[in-house]
Amino acid sequence: MPYRPSRRPTTQSESTPGRRPGLWAALVTGSVATLLAVGVVGPASAAVTTPARVTTAVLDLDHPARSPQVRGKDVPYDTASIVKVDILSALLVQAQDAGRGLTKKERTLAEAMIERSDNDAANALWREIGLAPGLEAVNKRLGLSSTVGGTGGLWGLTRTTVSDQIRLLSAVFADSGTSSASGSALTTASQGYIRTLMTRIAAGQSWGVSAASDSGAGWALKNGWLQRSTTGLWDINSVGRVTSGTHHYLVAVLSDGNTSMTGGIAAVESAARTAVSSARATG
Repeated sequence: MPYRPSRRPTTQSESTPGRRPGLWAALVTGSVATLLAVGVVGPASAAVTTPARVTTAVLDLDHPARSPQVRGKDVPYDTASIVKVDILSALLVQAQDAGRGLTKKERTLAEAMIERSDNDAANALWREIGLAPGLEAVNKRLGLSSTVGGTGGLWGLTRTTVSDQIRLLSAVFADSGTSSASGSALTTASQGYIRTLMTRIAAGQSWGVSAASDSGAGWALKNGWLQRSTTGLWDINSVGRVTSGTHHYLVAVLSDGNTSMTGGIAAVESAARTAVSSARATG
């Protein structure tokens, strides 16, 4: 579900920006659940036409000592809902510090937040981790240096870079003891929990970096999409792990200035495929 910078309930959609397969099925069948999974946002103010931008980063998990390949300017972007992986990571680290596992309620919220991108669940867990200060404190331990939490309840306006997203993905997906995972505060059990949820993304939300994965190969991801009320333009982001050839890659694609959600998704998927193909070519 797209991040909405307001405290309104997130149980109803207001517009239909493009016919994504899951969304169109919902309109035909009247399925509220599918509409929630697709995550539609309301109309914005008058649109402003500006060039879209996109930045990608790829790290080969089979050669974790290498530096990520970055294409485009490694500058901050709005996270939208990809920050939900960071929120869950912070929750798990804080629980580990307290010597406990997640409660049943926390697990229910975490699963809704990642699998269905539920904003109400994210609101609750954002408050529980201590808002931006809590997120940033854990991020320091995870090696993130350029991510700034959104103010107050505006978690979707957290700002991040592709390099920081690769650091976060490394903390989740790299085997403990490898250089990519060094300094990670996440235990093996916590890593496994996040990975599992990222493979259970709801129908209609499995676009993005998964486009760079070989047909039939496994992937894990989290997407974010947000129409900015000030411009009418879209932030479209996707982060995760894909398999291409015999290697596994961590991929982060951040974009903004897209004139539509569907166009932004197409641009992100194209960028992901190009970035992984380039990484494969280096061997």
